[in-house]
Amino acid sequence: MSVMPLLRRVVSGSARASALAAGLFLAGTVAAPTRADAAIVERIVAVVGERPILLSELRQRARPHLFRIALSTNNASQQAAAESEMFRELLTRLIDERLEEQAADKAHLTVTPEEVDNGIRQVAAQQRMDPKQLVSEAKRQGLTEQDYRDEIRRQVLEGKLIQLRVRGRVRVTEQDARSSYTTFVKELGQQSAVDLRILVLSIPPGSSQETAQARVVLAEELSRRGNAGEDFCELVLAYSDDPSTKNTCGSRGPMPLNALFPELQEVAKNQRPGETSAPIVFRDPTGQQAVLVVQTVEGQGKAPSYEQVKEQMMERAYVEATERQRKMWLEELRRGIYIDVRL
Repeated sequence: MSVMPLLRRVVSGSARASALAAGLFLAGTVAAPTRADAAIVERIVAVVGERPILLSELRQRARPHLFRIALSTNNASQQAAAESEMFRELLTRLIDERLEEQAADKAHLTVTPEEVDNGIRQVAAQQRMDPKQLVSEAKRQGLTEQDYRDEIRRQVLEGKLIQLRVRGRVRVTEQDARSSYTTFVKELGQQSAVDLRILVLSIPPGSSQETAQARVVLAEELSRRGNAGEDFCELVLAYSDDPSTKNTCGSRGPMPLNALFPELQEVAKNQRPGETSAPIVFRDPTGQQAVLVVQTVEGQGKAPSYEQVKEQMMERAYVEATERQRKMWLEELRRGIYIDVRL
């Protein structure tokens, strides 16, 4: 699981998909060591007003996004290109956060620990996880608990600023909603959304070949039972090692075909709805192994009518309009302060 979904916005009503990113460091950031232990040279990568943004801060914030990039491709050149681009985007985000912090100080806005706790509970509910599981997953992908709490605090603070400075500027019409629907239908066709139920049998690190083979044998049996008509949801509940999808029949909901791992893309393309796959031995970029059994869900690919999703399209149009106004507000803040980007 990527940590990015865990960092989804907890801003009420804004639902902005942040373009946080991570990437390669420029040459020259690591000093030639003069002694046995190598030292990393600290430097300023941007200045906002009188406040610097340090390379170490950028590197720390980049960790979960580097993890996501590693999961998205095994091609070294593609990974390097993605990291370079995303590092620049991350720095832009950090600059925006500095501007928002200054605006919050002027407006005397703060975030309490209780609000952070509520934000974590909200994200956990969205992910169908316990808050402790959510924090554990964030730790697995490079964040400390305090790092994660800081991320949620920033999101809650941004939500308060949007409510105070941006929401009053937002106006949405029926025409806006229909325009959002047109975009939605186009995206649905391009992304070929599919819904897969995935039963995960993990292979613990350091397992013997016999242990791994036993997991494959079990997966073969579960595949046979699924194709014989046994309730796949019950199989997931009884056998799957993925706690976040046990209560959703192994599904994370409809996802774009191109967002899936290649092995799952092949299943989605070639497997009939309701059919259960043969075992798939899978290794993620971190080296963790598992055996997957996948069932394809029926009813994907056809776009609903506008009337069926009118309420959602109004909400989408509102989110898009809010994001446009937020960017305009940040541009206004930028014009009134000294910003020097040095990356």
